[in-house]
Amino acid sequence: MNKQVKQSPIEQEAYDVILRQAVAVIETTRYSIAKHTNGCVISAYWQIGQLLYERKIESGYGDGVVLRLSADLKERYPKFGASPRNLWDMKKFYLRFRDSDIKVRQAVAVLPWGHILQLMQKIGDDDMAILYYAQEIVEKGWTRELLLNAIKLRMHESQAIALVDNNFEKTLPAEQASYANEVFSSTYNLGFLGVTSPILELELEERLVKAITRFLMELGRGFTFIGNQHTLEYNGKESKVDMLFFHRGLRCLVAVDLKIGAFKPEFAGKMNYYLSLLDRLERGADENRSIGIILCAEKDKVEVELALEDMGKPIGVADYQLIVPKDELKKVLCDEMKAFSNEKAPQKH
Repeated sequence: MNKQVKQSPIEQEAYDVILRQAVAVIETTRYSIAKHTNGCVISAYWQIGQLLYERKIESGYGDGVVLRLSADLKERYPKFGASPRNLWDMKKFYLRFRDSDIKVRQAVAVLPWGHILQLMQKIGDDDMAILYYAQEIVEKGWTRELLLNAIKLRMHESQAIALVDNNFEKTLPAEQASYANEVFSSTYNLGFLGVTSPILELELEERLVKAITRFLMELGRGFTFIGNQHTLEYNGKESKVDMLFFHRGLRCLVAVDLKIGAFKPEFAGKMNYYLSLLDRLERGADENRSIGIILCAEKDKVEVELALEDMGKPIGVADYQLIVPKDELKKVLCDEMKAFSNEKAPQKH
């Protein structure tokens, strides 16, 4: 037997608008819910939370509104999860993340609802911690129990969040800087090359060129390879960019400088100069500022931050992983370089 829902202090017409808008949100996502259940449910929760916020439904006088809304929605959509408590949680969800960075909102939007509630309850307003745990949940498939244990261990304090070390926010418009942070990674896995240090920079470059399709896959979508040892002539002098790409989404040239050792501050000055030349000599009229990525064997985040602090061009620093055991290095290098030399040798007819 259904309990009598207490009438709320709100005019029928105003309530009907709230109910109609909530129904509209659910109806427009029903097909998508069937196809992409979790993401679309979270989207619907977000929109209903926004609706409750914008209609100024507050705890206390609004309890009756939420009880009534819950009863009507559950009658239409029994499996949607429209309990009064869940409706209030939807509003909390919207309020918690409405002012967060787009990258944080996108990371949270793909999580199961139970994980989101746990993050809101246990982490609070720390967006960087939220981002770390959201990425770990997706990458490692954490259950709520594993997530809770990770939070108790405060893993976000001991693990670096995978953000690119760069100066994009200072040197690019906000929208492009946000997109650039999505495009570029802090670490690239070059294990497909079959090498580990020591290796000469030229050899590393040659191997990347030879395996350019694999390297493009590692970089991600949108990259087009222009060439290596790309020559820039200016004021009677020549400079050469190790590898030059174009990114369709960012609409800009991307220069990659390869280093076999650890990052050094002087690398940033050299890249800044390359980008000045690219912008002056080769940047198209409808293209954005060129971006530089220094790809090195290892980096110190503090040293990178100081080196990029006063640079005027958009530069990122990433490291790479080479995962072949050292005792196999000599054979791998000899075989690969022999094959590369044979490929370059003129053919006899």
